[in-house]
Amino acid sequence: MHNNMSYMWNEFNIKTFDAETVVYRNGVFCPELSTIVGTDFHTKYHRPVHIIYVGEIAGEHRLDVNIFVENQPVFLTVKIKNKKPAFLNIFIKNAGKNSEFRGHVMLENTDNLKFNCIAEHIVSNTTVLVKTKLLAGRNSISKISGVAIIDKNCVDTVSNISFAAMAEKTARIEFSPAQKISAVPIAADHSASIYQPTAPQIEYLRGAGLSGAQVNDTLCEAFMNDFDLF
Repeated sequence: MHNNMSYMWNEFNIKTFDAETVVYRNGVFCPELSTIVGTDFHTKYHRPVHIIYVGEIAGEHRLDVNIFVENQPVFLTVKIKNKKPAFLNIFIKNAGKNSEFRGHVMLENTDNLKFNCIAEHIVSNTTVLVKTKLLAGRNSISKISGVAIIDKNCVDTVSNISFAAMAEKTARIEFSPAQKISAVPIAADHSASIYQPTAPQIEYLRGAGLSGAQVNDTLCEAFMNDFDLF
């Protein structure tokens, strides 16, 4: 792997692949880990683009991703945690015919976290898929919202905004997935779910010799990292 790929795996457990990279750490752009600058794509890259947004955040942050060229695959990996109140906005606009955006968002909240994703299809034959997972700690407050927008005359699009959470009993969670569809898509889905470990899973891990805390850590790690391959 290239140096930046090894670093992202060792430091943040982020899977990388052969791609142009745009890396943000703790909400700040890292030129030393990136091969390109910016997230407005007016130029077609021969390799996929991988935007990586990792670390710990506090306060308000915003990430804009705009695709203006055809046939450009763009991937987003977000893996963040907060110990203070934080708000992350992600705005996606796909205006590139046959271009595909896939995002995996992993949120770990121990305080007060708001996350909002707005994904808009500007032209026909575009794809935007965003899967968000939340690990909500004790007494935390999480407000997670997302809107998929398919503009008028943008036919043959594929859209999916999904949320899933694993939470402590005292955590408060508010999910708000929504769609605004003005053209006939190939597929347009949105969902929200709460994951609960099953008794057989817990018994299996305890039978393997794990303590109660280790069982919980293992289940949380499995939940957060169980994404479909890009």
